[in-house]
Amino acid sequence: MFDKVLVANRGEIAVRVMRACEELGVETVAVYSDADRHAGHVRYADEAYNVGPARAADSYLDGEAVLEAARAADADAVHPGYGFLAENADFAARVEAAEGITWIGPASDAMERLGEKTHARRAMADAGVPIVPGTTEPVTDVEAVREFGAEHGYPIAIKAEGGGGGRGMKIVEAPEEAEEALESAKREGEAYFSNDSVYLERYLETPRHVEVQVVADAGSNGEDAGDADGGDGGDPADGSDVVHLGERDCSLQRRHQKVIEEGPSPALSDELRERIGEAARRGVAAADYTNAGTVEFLVEEDPDRDPDEPLGPETPFYFLEVNTRIQVEHTVTEALTGVDIVKEQLRVASGEGLSITQADVELEGHAIEFRINAENAAEGFQPASEGSLDIYDPPGGIGVRVDDALRQGDDLVTDYDSMIAKLIVWGRDREECLARSRRALAEYELEGVVTIVPFHRLMLSDERFLAGTHTTKYLDEEVDSDLIADAQERWGTEPSSAGDDEDEEVTEREFTVEVNGKRFQVELEERGAPPIPTSAGGGSAAGGGRGRPPQATDDGGDDSGGVDVAEGGEAIEAEMQGTILSVAVAEGDEVAAGDVVCVLEAMKMENDVVAERGGTVASVHVAEGDGVDMGDALVVLE
Repeated sequence: MFDKVLVANRGEIAVRVMRACEELGVETVAVYSDADRHAGHVRYADEAYNVGPARAADSYLDGEAVLEAARAADADAVHPGYGFLAENADFAARVEAAEGITWIGPASDAMERLGEKTHARRAMADAGVPIVPGTTEPVTDVEAVREFGAEHGYPIAIKAEGGGGGRGMKIVEAPEEAEEALESAKREGEAYFSNDSVYLERYLETPRHVEVQVVADAGSNGEDAGDADGGDGGDPADGSDVVHLGERDCSLQRRHQKVIEEGPSPALSDELRERIGEAARRGVAAADYTNAGTVEFLVEEDPDRDPDEPLGPETPFYFLEVNTRIQVEHTVTEALTGVDIVKEQLRVASGEGLSITQADVELEGHAIEFRINAENAAEGFQPASEGSLDIYDPPGGIGVRVDDALRQGDDLVTDYDSMIAKLIVWGRDREECLARSRRALAEYELEGVVTIVPFHRLMLSDERFLAGTHTTKYLDEEVDSDLIADAQERWGTEPSSAGDDEDEEVTEREFTVEVNGKRFQVELEERGAPPIPTSAGGGSAAGGGRGRPPQATDDGGDDSGGVDVAEGGEAIEAEMQGTILSVAVAEGDEVAAGDVVCVLEAMKMENDVVAERGGTVASVHVAEGDGVDMGDALVVLE
């Protein structure tokens, strides 16, 4: 087993990985950006290293900075969590090539084969796994989209090669929409995944999203893992030893982003469940895949189905993608099986191999995960732009688990994903799980940060969700928005203004300390204290058993962002921090109220920035690729 693992992530998933490491006697290293200097994952780790500014591209996505932190900490392995660099095959290869450091995940070449969607579709088709009609090569021009639509019909999904969670996916309902959708999908692919390649799929009208959790090693379990469970397609022992841990149903989504996940799926018959699970094992084994992963499928729901009659074995299902990492909702599977998936990842990567075979896997009861996002569901799930956890008291009791990193008094960090916690509830059956979920959500006390807890409470009284007949389109197309607004008003909280003491004088003090013979440069903040001259220099490491990390120093730059606005003019400002994806206007252009002036990427979504009134563009202050903060002037009208 490893001695020290660097977790190349933040928030609740970083803490979750660190907990597994601690139980195995493995020390942990955190990385953090300037925005996360006081974050929970930094407090939990044994050591912490600053890897750059708040912007993810300059910190958590900076592979060289992360690797340098691993070397500085003398870590012998890197766990990527999910998101950021987790599915970056190039980064995985760099870790694999680094002397004395092991990548905790699938091999980079397997990530390359299954992480790129067109490669994965070819691999699955070769293994006899059904795939949605679509292209197996990247599409570059709009005519190819229109030709595909003429052959297969509309709607069409244009998907980014490196995409996931709905990012980089655009739906084309008619030929005239093809050009704009293609450019938007390519733009998102480049912005999120540094890859503007896209492919096409026939967009299913009534899909359920069902995924199978797998863990695999290079063969340490011999024949046991391959022979157990039978199935209707091939022997997974021909490649890696693959164990599947059952399925999860992730059909409740908003804009292709999962909100509630559960297992087992309330819609599948045992026969269909077996077919899907075996297809996942067969496809992953044929790709010679190791470590943890998830094979995602679309299952065609029957809109007229009796809720008491699950989908039979003849129901069509299609391969969607492979997530070559641990997923947010892995906790559902852990609740059903008792298997610690992160520990299995560590065992496989260290060479110990899986501790389980397929014959060991038994699913018990029912589990549901609720993503506790800092979003206002009544305003189209708009991410919060501020807040501080004035009160934070998560629920407990039998069958209740909360994965989080924030604590009471922490400020909300809005630079990254909006998820702040996960509530996982288990019951002996779905009815008990739903009842226990109602109790747990009612107990969840959060004040000072707006969240989607009210939406979750609403869903636990929603007839379609309770019947288990909802599809991935249900939330976006059928749920009454007035009901969501009523739930938010009844159970919602308002954001508090974080950083009320920002005007208070802050003194930064730097010390040199020695711990067990190792020297560290530590910077501390003191508020309300007189300035004291300190020596120059500094370091990036902090030791010390879940203490706070070193503090980033201010570069002294002027970030006021003030611009001159003529009398009667208007500055259009950024409403949140993000990255400019495109600018639609130039100096001298005439714009009308409601016209889009630029597109801002924030919280994994594209946001149109529009003019509230008409006028002439006096000046443009941003360009494609620029990072902006909330309140920055983007365009000035006169």
